[in-house]
Amino acid sequence: MANPVLNERTMANWAPPASGSRQGPVDDGPTSAWASTGATMTVSGTISATSVLFVLLLASAAVGWIATGSPEVNPDGTVAYGVPGLAIVGVIVGIGCAFGLMFKPTLARVLGPVYALAQGFFVGSVSRMFETFYDGIVVQAAGATVAVFGVMLVLYRSQVIKVTDRFRRIVVMATLGVMALYLVSFVISLFGASVSFLSSPSGFGVLFSVFVAGLAAMNLALDFDFIERGVEMRLPKHFEWFAAFGLLVTVVWLYLELLRLLAKLRER
Repeated sequence: MANPVLNERTMANWAPPASGSRQGPVDDGPTSAWASTGATMTVSGTISATSVLFVLLLASAAVGWIATGSPEVNPDGTVAYGVPGLAIVGVIVGIGCAFGLMFKPTLARVLGPVYALAQGFFVGSVSRMFETFYDGIVVQAAGATVAVFGVMLVLYRSQVIKVTDRFRRIVVMATLGVMALYLVSFVISLFGASVSFLSSPSGFGVLFSVFVAGLAAMNLALDFDFIERGVEMRLPKHFEWFAAFGLLVTVVWLYLELLRLLAKLRER
């Protein structure tokens, strides 16, 4: 999902003061390295940072794919899949990196690559499991993710989709709602129960997956908007990595949701 921290408050805290905003002989204290060097966020720098994170993610995903191996069939006919412990660790580390950057965006250059490596292993492991049961589904999900990304970029650049304050609030609130639902589902699963429609191929289950995948796509628009406004507001250079991290989180979420949606459609 897109990081809810990518908001107006973050920009206001880090953007340089507007010209003419000072009143009287105010002493701002020591000049920072950023102010002296003029190193600010750029689109090309953000693209470079995003490329590095995606390369790390794909490399780690390949390792996760290989480490997962093949499933074993139990005597009762059920299939047992040994998920590597590192995949679970990857999820925990990924969540830790996300929370860390919420409070310390200056660490994005370090925590971004850590997240990409940790989450990549998990994504590779999950992809291997899905591919075992649904032949060719990973290629379909990856292709659909690239297609959705391209369409959203075109729609955003052509201003067919305009990111207004209202649009931003709706998408962020809906995203937080879905994440809360997933958290409740995880807690319930610890007690042996489940929220059936999350994995059910029923009509409602498919519609829910379509909604969540669409919500992930809308978060891409928020990421594009953050990058564009960050460049306009001359945010410091480290925000290139922060924006790249947010974009990576959204793309991973979109891919996993499309993987789940395609699996449900295969079951129908």
